[in-house]
Amino acid sequence: MKPAKKYFITGLLIWIPLAITVWVLTAIIGAMDQSLRLLPEAVHPDKLLGFHIPGVGTVLTLLVIFLTGVVTANIIGQKLVRFWEGILARIPIVKSIYYSVKQVSDTLFSSSGQAFRKVLLVRYPHPQAWSVAFQTGSPSGQISEMLPDEHVSVFIPTAPSPVNGFFFFVKKSETIELDISVDDALKYIVSMGVVPPQRRYPNLVGRAQNE
Repeated sequence: MKPAKKYFITGLLIWIPLAITVWVLTAIIGAMDQSLRLLPEAVHPDKLLGFHIPGVGTVLTLLVIFLTGVVTANIIGQKLVRFWEGILARIPIVKSIYYSVKQVSDTLFSSSGQAFRKVLLVRYPHPQAWSVAFQTGSPSGQISEMLPDEHVSVFIPTAPSPVNGFFFFVKKSETIELDISVDDALKYIVSMGVVPPQRRYPNLVGRAQNE
């Protein structure tokens, strides 16, 4: 490889991750800054200070989220949430959207939930190929009754965008559980195999092999 080309590629490897990181953070901060619209225009930081400070809305958003958690952690706050949800339950379309999103978010962010806690290898898209997947739970109800063997529900993300993917029920006996974290698995998928995942508990694994 010619030196000029080598230096150019090296420069790209430095600037591309940095540029994408800045772009993503700018988009997130810009979206969260929209919370300033909830305030009266007279008290906007831009009006009071005379210039724009990016990130003020982000601080406000995080503060609102934190205070919401503090308020709803007690009995009075929980009653207010039930009262609010009771109102939403009377609106047909809003009810369907709200409770669907709430059920998914409760499952994903619950500390006791099993969704996206395990990284698996599953045979996809054909029996001779393997794909990285995330276990999202177990089939229940009529689905579990129709399946003869023990199955698990998995989400197989696409690369390099793990937001999209496929949802399947697969036999548990035909999956391989990996000793890696979900974060490392996502990096592995986004990088299309360039960034290898690390063992979640390397010391324990090494000790077990020595014993």
